[in-house]
Amino acid sequence: MFWILQNYPNITRAVINDINPELICTYRVIKTRVEELIETLSAIQAEYLPKCQEDRKDYFLQKRSLYNSRKIDDVQTAALFIFLNRTCFNGLYRVNSKGEFNVPHGKYVNPKICDADNLRAVSAILQKVEIMCGDYSETLKFASRNTLFYCDPPYRPLTETSAFTSYTKDGFSDEDQIRLKQFYDSLTDCGASFIASNSDPTVTNPGDRFFDRLYDRFFIKRVSASRMINSKPSGRGDISEIMISNVVNA
Repeated sequence: MFWILQNYPNITRAVINDINPELICTYRVIKTRVEELIETLSAIQAEYLPKCQEDRKDYFLQKRSLYNSRKIDDVQTAALFIFLNRTCFNGLYRVNSKGEFNVPHGKYVNPKICDADNLRAVSAILQKVEIMCGDYSETLKFASRNTLFYCDPPYRPLTETSAFTSYTKDGFSDEDQIRLKQFYDSLTDCGASFIASNSDPTVTNPGDRFFDRLYDRFFIKRVSASRMINSKPSGRGDISEIMISNVVNA
């Protein structure tokens, strides 16, 4: 979305939606209270960076606990969302069954916790963006022949252990993937265009044609994507993913 709005300034309206309330809170704060956010992040950065590694870990865990308490205001929520992202292991976002962020501390030498110039640039672009928080089906009301949807759902796990990156406490099952396909059907019926991404099950099981069967009415393209999160270094690098669309050569 940011790339499109930067490169096509004639686009005057965009909508983003996510089910993660803390992420959406962060975007709304960046849009409307960016200077307060920068001030809060600057203070956190000044406290965190001079500490030794062990003290940094203790500080991280204290802030993670405060974030999970949900007893803080919106600016603090956004600041801790960014702080945890910049200092946790591999920048991963994962929650447990209680919806609590549980990614461990990372070991970065000099993480840039407060990128003021970037935050102000993001805030400027977000002025033309409507920010929603809820189920993706609620965006169907925007579907028309003049709209493009890009969907980036929780990926279908390639192995049992790869499901450790749960984005929400409820997970995202094959039944959810099927429901999502029905949403794409509805978009197509409205004349809207869509592009979506997901994992490629054939990477680990050539016989697993789940998405090929599910999206047999649409166009599927396999593309190479870089992956940096894996418990084994050998598992990092380029991997095949699928892009699904109702547009030829999307």
